[in-house]
Amino acid sequence: MVGVPAPGFCLPGADEGEVCLEEYAGTWLVLYFYPRDNTSGCTLEARSFSGELDDFAAMDARIVGVSPDSPASHKKFIESKELRVCLLSDEEHAVMEKYGVWKQKRMYGREFMGVERSTFLIDPDGVIRAVWRKVRVPGHVETVKEALQALS
Repeated sequence: MVGVPAPGFCLPGADEGEVCLEEYAGTWLVLYFYPRDNTSGCTLEARSFSGELDDFAAMDARIVGVSPDSPASHKKFIESKELRVCLLSDEEHAVMEKYGVWKQKRMYGREFMGVERSTFLIDPDGVIRAVWRKVRVPGHVETVKEALQALS
């Protein structure tokens, strides 16, 4: 997907207002997809991005997380973990399917559909410049920041 325009979207945020990709035109966007609010890995990822928000903002980048959780779940997650990132709800998985992150997964011998933790770096013109799939959370935010520094 690197080098192609990012698939458009409009999704509800934690405040239930709609947020669209086009609102980020002219800035870099770190769009990350994660499986579920309030799980250990997802909490670490959201806190890590939140902790580096000012550094990303200094590079003219915004950070948006997307999961299949409801806006109400996102609101509780943001409040309880003191998060600073924007979280969007894709309960129908439509945007996740566009980005190829809604996948068949296997855990403990059981197969199910779920989110493949992934991050997309989208440039100010709306073009995908970097993609990370099957993300391992420790060190990931630093890797994304380094890529942004190299590309911007």
